[in-house]
Amino acid sequence: MTGSQLLAAGARILTEAGIPDAGRDARRLLAHALGVSAGRLTLFLPDPVEEARASAFDALIHRRAAREPVSHLMGVRNFYGREFRVTKDVLDPRPETEILIEAALSAPFATVLDLGTGSGCILLTLLAERPAATGLGTDLSQAALDVAASNRSALALEPRAALAQGSWYEALGHAPRFDLIVSNPPYIALDEMPLLTPELTHEPRLALTDEADGLTAYRAIAAGVLRHLAPQGRLMVEIGPTQGAAVSALLRAQGMVDITVIADLDGRDRVVSGRLQRPQAVQSADFRTN
Repeated sequence: MTGSQLLAAGARILTEAGIPDAGRDARRLLAHALGVSAGRLTLFLPDPVEEARASAFDALIHRRAAREPVSHLMGVRNFYGREFRVTKDVLDPRPETEILIEAALSAPFATVLDLGTGSGCILLTLLAERPAATGLGTDLSQAALDVAASNRSALALEPRAALAQGSWYEALGHAPRFDLIVSNPPYIALDEMPLLTPELTHEPRLALTDEADGLTAYRAIAAGVLRHLAPQGRLMVEIGPTQGAAVSALLRAQGMVDITVIADLDGRDRVVSGRLQRPQAVQSADFRTN
């Protein structure tokens, strides 16, 4: 079969399975199976496809029809202009998280802490965009940290990005305070889980829900902010679209000021940002990895 015939057959299977943008996904998966960039796929469509590659494409199409995310099938996701490795052990980086990146980059910082770093996409993007900064990413999952470490290596950020295993601040030990703390924690409430798209069932449940009201992580993050955020430092967290008021209240209770809820491109609340005004004794932060 030619590439065009394979593409048409793959798009038809995905359409029948109810996959949104079936044609786009079929093109991406065919390009992946052929080992070419999606932008150059058209050049290869008239040519016959060898059997092994055609079989690989067929397998990918049927996995996608079962609602496995394209990023898992390809093993990568583009985020803020860079390619990140993703697996079933980490959240798939999404465009709406780039709202948090933009907000974080809107003011200077020398040190950054990423709580629940997952693939490392937030921490590593911020450090790549600020070449003088250093940072630390924590995660409860060692499998997630392994993915973050591979992304750190791919971006040559080992000297500036440390990784540590533990729940939220527990991994820090006696680490100094940070200019910026960021997090995209599990914020889906337990009663919302049945409403998720099928693709999300392929992502780690630990990174999706707190098995409660969706606010557990924010309570933990807010509770530690006075110990780990430098004076005038900023805290920024991604939220669900109905959580702006509740998360803002948690930060306000810790004495944070300039609390702002930032909307995404669809007009939904996406990020809560605050600044720590209360004076604290401060150590300078400098992170190096082993």
